[in-house]
Amino acid sequence: MKAYILTFVLVIIGTSAFAQVKDYSKDVASVDAIITAVYDVISVAPGKVPDWDRFRYLFRPETRLIPTRKSSQGELITQAMTPGEYEQSFSSRISTGFFEQEIHRVTEQFGTVTHAFSTYEAREKKGGAIIARGVNSIQLFHDGKRYYIVTIFWCAESMGFELPEKYLAK
Repeated sequence: MKAYILTFVLVIIGTSAFAQVKDYSKDVASVDAIITAVYDVISVAPGKVPDWDRFRYLFRPETRLIPTRKSSQGELITQAMTPGEYEQSFSSRISTGFFEQEIHRVTEQFGTVTHAFSTYEAREKKGGAIIARGVNSIQLFHDGKRYYIVTIFWCAESMGFELPEKYLAK
């Protein structure tokens, strides 16, 4: 009888563990899918945590996320991060909720390389006031099977630049 109970418990545990494995393959099937996924995964309500497994699935091991910033002396600088470092930074900064969405995109593609110039706007809550806008320069690699994000390099309007009309939604 103990053997049957043990077997039953192991089957339940094994099935539960298997059921928790998520399939993110649709997120990397096209340029539109991967860009939609990257915005979606970092958009979270207050007190919620992004699906960091989904986030990491979008990237190559060598991926860098590179915001432009101002130094304490007011100089324009960049600071490259790995996806893991971005995850730590994001988790420590976002407590009020964060919703970022793409409002316009210009895409160029050749062979295995795609470049998307993606204009975004961010809010603290869905439908709330816009708290930030800017451009994400997203470089993608297609290995013949799926897309990967290789680099996201971005500049927000808060850096002192106004978005030109050609990069805004029409």
